Amino acid sequence: MCGVAGIVSTSPPDPGHVKEMCRLIAHRGPDGEGYHVDAHAALGMRRLAIIDVAGGDQPVYNEDGTVAAVFNGEIYNFVELRDRLVARGHRFTTGSDTEVLVHLYEDHGEDLVEHLRGMFAFAIWDAARRRLLLARDRVGKKPLYYRQAGASLAFASELKALVADPSVSRELDPVALHHYLTYQYVPAPWSIYRGIRKLPPGHLLVWQDGEARLRRYWKLDFTPRPMGSEREAAERARQLLLDATRVRMVSERPLGAFLSGGIDSSAVVAAMARLSDRPVKTFCIGFDDQRYDERSYAASVARRYGTDHHEFVVVGSSALEVLPTVARHFDEPFADSSAIPSFFVAELSRRHVTVVLNGDGGDECFGGYRRYAFMKRVGRMQPPKRLRGVLDRIGSALAQADTTPRLRRIGRGIRLLGETPQHRYASLMSHFSGEGKNALYTDAQHEQVAGIDSNDLIRHVFDTSAADEDVNRLMDVDVNTYLPGDLLVKVDITTMAHSLEARSPFLDHHLMEWAAGLPGGWKVDGQVTKALLKKAMVPWLPSELLHRPKAGFGVPLADWLRCELRPLAYDLLTDHTARARGLFRPDVVRGLLQDHSEGRDRSNLLWSLLQFELWQRTCAEQSWDTSCAVTQPAQGHCG
Repeated sequence: MCGVAGIVSTSPPDPGHVKEMCRLIAHRGPDGEGYHVDAHAALGMRRLAIIDVAGGDQPVYNEDGTVAAVFNGEIYNFVELRDRLVARGHRFTTGSDTEVLVHLYEDHGEDLVEHLRGMFAFAIWDAARRRLLLARDRVGKKPLYYRQAGASLAFASELKALVADPSVSRELDPVALHHYLTYQYVPAPWSIYRGIRKLPPGHLLVWQDGEARLRRYWKLDFTPRPMGSEREAAERARQLLLDATRVRMVSERPLGAFLSGGIDSSAVVAAMARLSDRPVKTFCIGFDDQRYDERSYAASVARRYGTDHHEFVVVGSSALEVLPTVARHFDEPFADSSAIPSFFVAELSRRHVTVVLNGDGGDECFGGYRRYAFMKRVGRMQPPKRLRGVLDRIGSALAQADTTPRLRRIGRGIRLLGETPQHRYASLMSHFSGEGKNALYTDAQHEQVAGIDSNDLIRHVFDTSAADEDVNRLMDVDVNTYLPGDLLVKVDITTMAHSLEARSPFLDHHLMEWAAGLPGGWKVDGQVTKALLKKAMVPWLPSELLHRPKAGFGVPLADWLRCELRPLAYDLLTDHTARARGLFRPDVVRGLLQDHSEGRDRSNLLWSLLQFELWQRTCAEQSWDTSCAVTQPAQGHCG
């Protein structure tokens, strides 16, 4: 696990600049650094040593030194690949997984990605052809940003490494901001900066002699496939999860697992316990608010499997203290509030281990979100076309009226009834409606994004899915949007901030490809989510855990904004610096702050705006002073 950076150009690049890029991402790899420099390329990396700790330094080279690679991630089938390559005559000089890349490239060119099982973002420089190959893993577990300027291309694992170049404009991308306010994250290929892009998951970028091209090499296929009986499928699910867990337990450094108390992380811990000859180290985050605290469920799994269990409780004051640090690590606005407990559980884990396994991807593989069951239920209530317009008008009127939060929620529900499934799901996944953004924007900002509908990102995936059931289409949407844009970004940034490697058995592409072909009714059975996985886990997990309602990884956000975070929100969002940006109408922002209702939507809107302003202060301007945000109390108080 590492951080990578580099520059390729038709003229000699500056190696000193690449060293500075690597210095800025040293937290991703505190165990060492390495560089390759020639007339057209400067590559660098920071190493977190996990495999071949003693001899696995990078860059790695092919036999004659003409192909070099820097790599972030893990290749879980590298031993199998290495044996195959040795049989073909290749010579290896290390025992690391990275070295298989250069030899696979020699044999297969850019198609080498088809042979990899793992998580990765890597760069391969072919000096003889003056060609750079950038690749990102299938679902986007590892990040990669790039910027093309004329005949040069720069890349890095984190945005901060690219914007460190004084010649790079820090101009805000108005479309990226527009999408961020809808989804609470900036979706690929955008970044918050105009001119810097994310390499999308499952994509390659090939640069040669100043020209670049993108190619998608993988997309999860939800075409239905024969599966036998549900009982056979449950057994197959256990086998695939065990195998995906086994290959992810290879490590020369201490290893453990996040254990939230949900089915997915509990299933991974159960699999690890079956594969390990010593107690699994487990780590759990809780809250002093019982509505959000799941420690008792995590503890029951820990007792069942005799794990070495560790807990930490998050309170509002600790969230306030860590906010600037979290914003600085994310490099662009990110408003999933579960980043805070994720940051704390990563910090807790790193005191004991270097590698953790988690349950990410279980919901997207097996249908775990409650919104899937909601969409299924509402789909059976689909009104005639002649009534849809009426429902939309009534629902919109209630949703936008100055009434109670409950009536506004009822209005949104009525409006959803009148929408098509793809529009309905886009509405459900939106944290800020188009109407709300239009009311918030100044005239200048509105002109920048006129005619751009953020919901088109979701509707396009839904409409082009190969699935024949809406439940599987929804999972297809999430695998292509919410999973890589939100969940995987959150885990990568919060773990790498603490030099901790996270591995996700449910995101093994063999398991994902098999699960994608399952019937939707096996995943969401009536109002029962993750139905097949729950049947598969009956021999492994306590029944009370399998049948309890899904809680998610939520935080008491409304309470925090009403109490501990209220002064910070008020001071940051109403001061001269925020108003001078000319993006949002001050009266609308102030109205949100003065609204004392406890609606979830209001909390999400305020949180998104607060995270945007925090990002501006901590990353874009580098002018954050923690004292200024909390010494002057805002109007109102908690109590």
